[in-house]
Amino acid sequence: MKIYIDGKLVPKEEAKISVFDHGVLYGDGIFEGIRAYNGRVFRLTEHLNRLWSSAKAINLEIPISKALMEKAVIDTLIANNLKDAYIRLLVTRGVGDLGLDPRKCARGASIVIIADNISLYPPEFYEKGLEVITASTRRVRPDSLSPNIKSMNYLNNIMAKMEAIKSGLVEAIMLNSEGYVVECTGDNIFIIKDSVISTPPVSAGALVGITRNAAIELAREKLKLVVKEEMMTMYDVYTADECFVTGTAAEIAPITIADMRNIGDGKPGAITLKLMASFKELANSTGTPIK
Repeated sequence: MKIYIDGKLVPKEEAKISVFDHGVLYGDGIFEGIRAYNGRVFRLTEHLNRLWSSAKAINLEIPISKALMEKAVIDTLIANNLKDAYIRLLVTRGVGDLGLDPRKCARGASIVIIADNISLYPPEFYEKGLEVITASTRRVRPDSLSPNIKSMNYLNNIMAKMEAIKSGLVEAIMLNSEGYVVECTGDNIFIIKDSVISTPPVSAGALVGITRNAAIELAREKLKLVVKEEMMTMYDVYTADECFVTGTAAEIAPITIADMRNIGDGKPGAITLKLMASFKELANSTGTPIK
């Protein structure tokens, strides 16, 4: 495996950054998770636009252009002979000292690109659906830290993930400080009731996910369904006809049990299955060519 670090492709064993990098010391940095399917990088432009927005929000200067970043992603995939892959793109604040002051990171930001195979959930979870719990860990308030900053500090999500793991599960639903559903630990969440699809709005603290947007587009344009962004509680999840999550790593995956309650009949619903098939078709036929 070859890892891209600051303009060079190096063997995995030699891929190192300084312990004084503020990404290591404080989680001071940003990232994007990106997927490649069938020799194409899915919605790379959208991912890079979001990366640059995250950087602007935390006053981090990315040291190369979007065009060069796109080339770096493609070069990393080619170097690893990958046509289907998960790509993790990191931009750290860079090497500084033990203080918080980002001005001490005089050498500037560092860029790391990792390309590898990934399967977030085993195949049976897509066939039978996920079981989830409601986490007691609340999502960070959006007026404290915007969820649309893809920060390298994922401790809030990790704490909720640990609750799921200790319950023998792999995913949990997170609420905001007012008790409304926001998202799962690494995915956006949707419910379906009477053929209407709903998902929490950004104002609730939800990330504007790339796969979330794709699912909304497919539902509206291909399935001709109504999609709403609206506040929801766990009651809405419990009483939904269907429920699913979206994310770069997860793609589209059904939720069939929440807090020991069956969603609908406890099986992946018909609309969810149609969206899963439509997304797979879209992801395998569009994107930036790896060449």
